[in-house]
Amino acid sequence: MSDCFPFDIVEYGPSGPKQVSIESIREVPLTIYLNDREVVTLLCTGKYPRHLALGFLKSDALVSDPSQIQDVDIRDEDGRITARVVVSHDPWEKGRTIQRSITSGCGKGTNFDRNVETISKRRVISDLTVSPAQILALAGELKHRSTLYGRTRGCHNSSLCSPQEMLIFREDIGRHNAIDMIVGQCFLEGLDTSDKMIVSTGRVASEILLKTVRIGVSVLASTAVATSFSVELARKIGLTLIGNIKADSFWVYNDPGRIIGG
Repeated sequence: MSDCFPFDIVEYGPSGPKQVSIESIREVPLTIYLNDREVVTLLCTGKYPRHLALGFLKSDALVSDPSQIQDVDIRDEDGRITARVVVSHDPWEKGRTIQRSITSGCGKGTNFDRNVETISKRRVISDLTVSPAQILALAGELKHRSTLYGRTRGCHNSSLCSPQEMLIFREDIGRHNAIDMIVGQCFLEGLDTSDKMIVSTGRVASEILLKTVRIGVSVLASTAVATSFSVELARKIGLTLIGNIKADSFWVYNDPGRIIGG
């Protein structure tokens, strides 16, 4: 499956128009069904659809334990992907409904208010420590691995890291999708994330922070900036939140002692 496609276009510059060849990143719809009920359609590259679908359901608290998963059927037909997830419990018990919110993730939030209420009651506890040099090194590796972005200029990148190394790297047209792929893999494989951090590109809006906390990560770092609500939530629950990472500097919005050294 190709993740980008070539096009001949016209580029306007100081010398006027000229014909150039470019590559555009693949964009396909992924529709997620949970116990035969349609939940959401995500626009994505189509990579890692199983992890993406389950990561979205985990992030939205529609599944909570891998033992609930009975079947995941992924089909890619005529440029449309479907993920049909069957679980042992009733996600719609007690009249539970999907509360759709228009978020900075292009309207993908389905249970935003309930997720905020749940996460706001948590306190992030972790013995993880990381140095400024390690943060800068991981951000540098993220940029180095971002070959699809270099070809298309059309994707975001996210990674699950220990302070010493990058463990999982994912890229997609949406920063939410890239994070959900990591969430889904950690969820399915039972990966211990209490001593891990997420390093990503893209604005850290509250939905990104909620996804991170949902899998127990205690440090979230991005090459972009954070929104005010994200900063407030991070300070309330004790998440280490880092943004605006450059080659030799970064901002620390909140840190309860996990960043050590000069």
